[in-house]
Amino acid sequence: MTTPICDFVKKYTEKQTVRLHMPGHKGKNVLGFEHMDITEIDGADSLYEAEGIIAQSEANASQLFGCNTFYSAEGSSQCIRAMLYLVCVSAEKSNGRPFIMAARNAHKTFVSAAALMDFDVEWIYPEHQNSYLSCDISAQYLDKLIEQSVRKPDAVYLTSPDYLGNVADIKQIAQVCHKHGTLLVVDNAHGAYLKFLPQSQHPIDMGADLCCDSAHKTLPVLTGGAYLHISDKAPKDMAAMAKNALVMFGSTSPSYLIMQSLDMANRYIADGYTEKLEVLTDKIDKIKSALEQCGFTLAGTEKLKLAISTKPYGYTGSELAQILAQKDIVCEFSDPDYIVFMFTPQTDDDQLEYFARTLCSIPQKAAVTQLPPKFSKPQTVMSVRQAAFSKSEKVAVEDAEGRILASATVGCPPAVPIVVCGEKIDSAAVECFKYYGTDSCRVVK
Repeated sequence: MTTPICDFVKKYTEKQTVRLHMPGHKGKNVLGFEHMDITEIDGADSLYEAEGIIAQSEANASQLFGCNTFYSAEGSSQCIRAMLYLVCVSAEKSNGRPFIMAARNAHKTFVSAAALMDFDVEWIYPEHQNSYLSCDISAQYLDKLIEQSVRKPDAVYLTSPDYLGNVADIKQIAQVCHKHGTLLVVDNAHGAYLKFLPQSQHPIDMGADLCCDSAHKTLPVLTGGAYLHISDKAPKDMAAMAKNALVMFGSTSPSYLIMQSLDMANRYIADGYTEKLEVLTDKIDKIKSALEQCGFTLAGTEKLKLAISTKPYGYTGSELAQILAQKDIVCEFSDPDYIVFMFTPQTDDDQLEYFARTLCSIPQKAAVTQLPPKFSKPQTVMSVRQAAFSKSEKVAVEDAEGRILASATVGCPPAVPIVVCGEKIDSAAVECFKYYGTDSCRVVK
């Protein structure tokens, strides 16, 4: 597998060139990697007008993923906006004002995209609610929702896998979407590796039309490296418009360090990655079994993620995270109900063994019986765009009841809004804010 971007930068750095171009560090190392950081000089190609080394590298990635694959140096957030832009353009050609049905646990980037592009959203609430981070949707349930909808959606938007490791039945859901002439768009930020399991579980292979992966979440790629994937079965002009969609929301100075890591990831994937995954997932399965024998309650089915429902073991997720941090084990995410860990082949055997041994050494206590607050379905008063572009003020959540949310009030992780811009904050939402540690929010003046 060739690495054209890395090869070009290596040759350039070896020439000891007088750099009278950006960036301002001029290749002089302070942190130790500046010499590898370049800009769009002659021969370096340009991400959004790629015809040279970047185009060659993206072609390598497309070969590996078996679809039209494009790079992002600004994470899946850029790809999510690009996917929704492509849906909106397609909708304008056929149906007029874009309309998207979206699972309620969408990343806040989806909400910002709705504010920017002003498409209509109908939220899909789960059949069985147990966390705002998950949205359990079956193909049959979705089929019923589309059948009952006054308008046919231009796209259905799902997050799979979600933060708790739940994986949707993309294959069946895709069949429902296509039966209704609707696109399926999947935020697969946590699942780039799914393509390379012994049997692919990647959304594109399962029938999704558009999909994004955060390469940096599960592959050895620098933070910010991501992929936009477009199926060969998607509308024909989408792949041709992909670069235009990405440049709408991306910096004109994408990081060459990130692009080099995406470039080198192609070689890493091609060089026995599936075998490494198979070995690792077997080890993780054994750890999961050992933790269950110790009394832990696990959630989700994702292969490289371990989510624990902590209250049955006697702790909140936040308490367990603090105990582990004191033992130099840092989780991906915790909240009052769950703690989440992510593994890759870069997690070595000693680390896996130490993690499992340390977790099982924590004594089990009487179960925490406090239940999370019940979620309501907030009333939509304004469009996402109207609310996001309104004058707003910051108020304490205790004073927010009855007000209209102006901007998504949530950190990252998990970046899943409890209330969406334009919705009225009711008493149930206030309780959720308090439970999950949100002290204030911005509301429409």
